Amino acid sequence: MKRTQIELADGRELIYFDERDDAVRDQPDRRELPPPPHASQLRYDPLTDEWVAVAVHRQTRTFLPPADQCPLCPSRSDRLSEIPAPDYDVVVFENRFPSLSQRVAEEPAEITPFTPVRPGRGKCEVVCFTDDHNASFAGLPPARVRTVLDALADRTTALSELPGVEQIFPFENRGVEIGVTLHHPHGQIYAYPFVTPRTRTMLAAARRHFARTGGNLYADVLAAERAAGDRVVASNEHWTAYVPAAARWPFEVHVAPHRPVPDIPALDDAERDAFGPLYLDVLRRFDGLFDMPMPYIAAWHQAPVHVDRELGHLHLQLFSIRRAKDKLKYLAGSESGMGVFINDIAPERAAELLRAA
Repeated sequence: MKRTQIELADGRELIYFDERDDAVRDQPDRRELPPPPHASQLRYDPLTDEWVAVAVHRQTRTFLPPADQCPLCPSRSDRLSEIPAPDYDVVVFENRFPSLSQRVAEEPAEITPFTPVRPGRGKCEVVCFTDDHNASFAGLPPARVRTVLDALADRTTALSELPGVEQIFPFENRGVEIGVTLHHPHGQIYAYPFVTPRTRTMLAAARRHFARTGGNLYADVLAAERAAGDRVVASNEHWTAYVPAAARWPFEVHVAPHRPVPDIPALDDAERDAFGPLYLDVLRRFDGLFDMPMPYIAAWHQAPVHVDRELGHLHLQLFSIRRAKDKLKYLAGSESGMGVFINDIAPERAAELLRAA
């Protein structure tokens, strides 16, 4: 993999990850762009012990442009995009409308005595999986998945070194039902200045399990799922894809390496090569469930940068809000108001349907 880093017209960083060593990436960004926005504002919610980002500049971000105006397609002579080159394999660049950034402005110390405020220091990046606007991740060849995984490892390592960053979260949103605003196949990476609420909850449970048993909680759960087998969707020598016994979403699959590692950079070559074929198989099963593109979120759970790394176990959580061909799972009163999920499909049945898809 060849790595080439350039600077866009407004100073943002862009990196090409090419599968050919002879790729030339010397095309300049010829656009005239305003300076990137300052970092968002983080406000502390004392009632939940959580931080909320207020990023008002994101109201003006690009929203469902026509294909010939897609900012993630390669640039052409008659249309300049975020990627200056006329073609690419995988590209990562700093989001033009970031929720978090390193461009910090002065902020008030607090709004009330109970609501301190801090700058939204961090970074948000866009990951383009292919230059083909009409493709999907499920249609990529395994070699391209390996390139994407190597790019995520590269960015996880680099972003972890930024001052104040505590957690790196790569993810993909797919489908307008999920809230996607650009159809081009892409994902994102958030570098948070705190450990996220979901991860804090999982680490607390892992810490209690270690105190009781001396074991890694996720590794023990994975071993139990592999032994039970009825919720396993697919597996190979290095990875298992299974529906969690307490799945929250109608169709939810965890894709986990058999060896406990804290993050993507810790995967070895064999594990990285084995991930693509298995994950592509699961994605194609998702699309085959209802013979239509499945909306989904693919969320990489990585250990925090500085704390509790020994308690983490890297895994990818893939889930969809579609519960039938013509029905979506909405987060209504119980889920949105109280955080208590009610699943309409038994996890065992979901696994059975995915195996048959």
